Amino acid sequence: MEIESIAAPDGLETQLRPAVARLMSIEDVTIGGKDQEFAIRFRGRLVGDSRKAYTELQPEFDAAGMTLLFREDGARHVVLGVPGVIRTRPSNPWINLLLFVATLLSVLFAGVLYGYQGPVPEDQGELLLTLLRALPQGMPFAASLLAILLAHEFGHYLAARYHKTAVTLPYFLPFPGNLFGTLGAFIRMKEPPRDRRILLDIGLAGPLAGLAVAIPVLLLGLALSEVSTLPSSSGQAANLTLEGNSILYLAAKWLVKGELLPAPASYNGVPPSLYWLQYFFLGLPAPFGGRDVLLHPVAWAGWAGLLVTALNLMPVGQLDGGHLMYVLLGRAASRLWPFLIVGLLAFGLVWQGWWIWAALLFFLGRVHARPLDEITPLDPRRRSLAIFGLIIFLLTFTPIPLRSFLGF
Repeated sequence: MEIESIAAPDGLETQLRPAVARLMSIEDVTIGGKDQEFAIRFRGRLVGDSRKAYTELQPEFDAAGMTLLFREDGARHVVLGVPGVIRTRPSNPWINLLLFVATLLSVLFAGVLYGYQGPVPEDQGELLLTLLRALPQGMPFAASLLAILLAHEFGHYLAARYHKTAVTLPYFLPFPGNLFGTLGAFIRMKEPPRDRRILLDIGLAGPLAGLAVAIPVLLLGLALSEVSTLPSSSGQAANLTLEGNSILYLAAKWLVKGELLPAPASYNGVPPSLYWLQYFFLGLPAPFGGRDVLLHPVAWAGWAGLLVTALNLMPVGQLDGGHLMYVLLGRAASRLWPFLIVGLLAFGLVWQGWWIWAALLFFLGRVHARPLDEITPLDPRRRSLAIFGLIIFLLTFTPIPLRSFLGF
């Protein structure tokens, strides 16, 4: 996004006041100075629908070389003219394509590590050739995970294009050698969204689209997975990794396999409800000797899709969940930021990866994407959708994403 600076013309109030007065009961007008970010400010109360008012006033402010902003000041409405007009620059799609190809190869390699069954050569050169020959075995995982990520990002992209908001194509992030082969993907808005309704549509379309693909992928993968007995002790659990549970993931395993997994060998007199509450949040006691599902690569991709959905729906900053909180609460949403940081630090006591997220959100989670029009409220349907998005976060949140046992 680039704001093309244009000097405020003389007689700015004379030029704009008649148009504003048709739509607003004006209480005062302020001409901006060097220490203020606006060129002109009208305060009062808009008459009628604020969305229609913005549509009518925007051409008038554009003609004056101003970007029009609608803000609130207590009970009063504020119409601001900010010097300059937003211009969007075209992006380079070759960057998006190269990153996607790199991510495809990286995810394929990760899929090989899950799908390969055979001898592992000791010679490094032969090992590389073996892995290259086994790349087709990584296709089920790679195709499943990339389908989820593509659905998520193009959900954002298509919603933005529908609302005529300029955005980039998705940028995929390869990460060779990690569990998934990628750090995910993102799109960048080239201009602020028009109002809260559009911000919600763009922010929620990604998680909903990704989840719509992740759930059937997960169910299919679980149907292809087998249930087996876990090692009876930590000493026998060399290199064992247990994936964490969200409410939605537990429900999916129960739906496909008919039981809550991992099922312990014995509850040892602990009420099952108390056992599952403790295991869900603390991962204790480890279910050695019990039964668990051995994830097929497709199921592993579906599980990752639920995790990605939850991470994106964290209600803070410019994450998708941050957009939901902002459209619901406005600027008051920033007050939740310290509580989320404290919550992540607490969860970090059982899974240290949350400390990394707490550090990232400490620096990056304070700023929200503010629409041009902050006066227009959500309509009832969108308010319900925003609340539904936060419910999805609770259903997909995994307190302990991964737990590894080294067999000591």
